[in-house]
Amino acid sequence: MKSSKSSFTFKSFEDLKALLEKKPFSFPEHHKPKILKSEENSNPKLEEELFKEAMQGVTPISRDNLVERIFQIDLPEGSRNKEDAEILEKLEELIKYGIGFNVADTPEYIEGTNYQVHPRVAKRLHRGDYSIQAFVDLHGLFAEDAREVFEKFLKWAVTTGKTGVLIIHGRGLSSPSEPVLKRKVVEWLTRGPWRKWVAAFCSARKCDGGAGATYVLLRPRPVSKRMKLRRAGSEKS
Repeated sequence: MKSSKSSFTFKSFEDLKALLEKKPFSFPEHHKPKILKSEENSNPKLEEELFKEAMQGVTPISRDNLVERIFQIDLPEGSRNKEDAEILEKLEELIKYGIGFNVADTPEYIEGTNYQVHPRVAKRLHRGDYSIQAFVDLHGLFAEDAREVFEKFLKWAVTTGKTGVLIIHGRGLSSPSEPVLKRKVVEWLTRGPWRKWVAAFCSARKCDGGAGATYVLLRPRPVSKRMKLRRAGSEKS
C-alpha cells in the first residue's frame, strides 16, 4: 500500500529564518480614504443656487382642483370605550322603545298613602299589583270642570265597588309654573271629602300615561272617626 502524500509540507523554523533573511517580507501600506472635494467644502448657499438653477422653468401645480382622499379607519371593537357604547345603546332603546324608563325615578313621580296604610302599598300600586277597573280623562279641562267630572267619577266608582281606578290629568308641560290639574287631583285626593275612601295613590306606569296619570286605590268602606278612635284605643291598651 502506498502512503498518501500530505497536502502541505512542514519546514523547520531554521528554514523559515533563512527565507526571511534572503527575501524580507513587507506588509501592504494602509491608505486613508480619499475625501471628495464636495464633501470638504460643502457650501449651503451654493447648493441652494444650484437647486434654483435646476428648477428654472418649472411651473408649480395648482391646488385649486386638488381632491384629497379621506381615509376612514374603523377601530377594533376592543379599543372602543365599552361604557360609552352601553350608554348609547340604552339611550337608543329608551328613545325608540321606551325600554329602561321608570316613572318612579323622575321628579314628576308622586305617591301617597292614607290612614293606617303602609307606604309599601303605593309601591305595589305603581308596580301593577292591583288591577285598574276604570278610568276618567280630565286632560284639557278647566279646573272647575275637571273637579265636577272627578266628583261624579269617584262617586260612581265607590258606589259600584271599584277598588282600582286611573285618573288622567296630563303632565302640565304647557303650564307656566307647575301642572295645574295634576296638583288639583292630589289636593282632591288628600284634602277633599274623598280622602276617606282613598287608601293610596301614585303616578301611573308608562303604559298607562306615566306622570300624566295617577293610580288610585280605593277602600271598600270609608275611614270614620269611630274607626280612628277604636284604633287609637287598641294601641294604648
